[in-house]
Amino acid sequence: MTKTSTVYLSLGSNMGDKKQCLLDCTKELERLAGKITAYSSMVQTSPWGYISENTFLNQAIALSTKLNPQELLKTTQSIEKSLGRVQKNKNTYQDRTIDIDILFFDDLIIESQELSIPHPLLHLRDFVLEPLCEIAANKIHPKLKKNIKELNTHLKKSKL
Repeated sequence: MTKTSTVYLSLGSNMGDKKQCLLDCTKELERLAGKITAYSSMVQTSPWGYISENTFLNQAIALSTKLNPQELLKTTQSIEKSLGRVQKNKNTYQDRTIDIDILFFDDLIIESQELSIPHPLLHLRDFVLEPLCEIAANKIHPKLKKNIKELNTHLKKSKL
């Protein structure tokens, strides 16, 4: 019997009909990856790590899946491509129709060339922490040993 895992994903779009893109993305995730058990609200944010005139619409979701981490990564990349995402560039950020980041996969810690879980930058990104706090405030980061609410509070204080 295949184990069911709880996964947290960050979704973002800053090109085209951003809201529709997020809706299409969640529909495809449910079709191909599992059942979405929680949705944050969609929040408008500024680009992070690069300059663009296009703001982002971001959302966090919880997903119940039978896929393993590598299968989930392949599925999310396939969904990104089907929704118009051009190849990710590891060295620079760019505008995109959709971006799907795997934040947590149960309490696994994975460090490989193609996949890092928990997402290595999630604790530095308010556009990830704010929506994630809505649906998983008490989720403990398995490496940092703090919950999402604490990480979010810490990030807000560091920006003052």
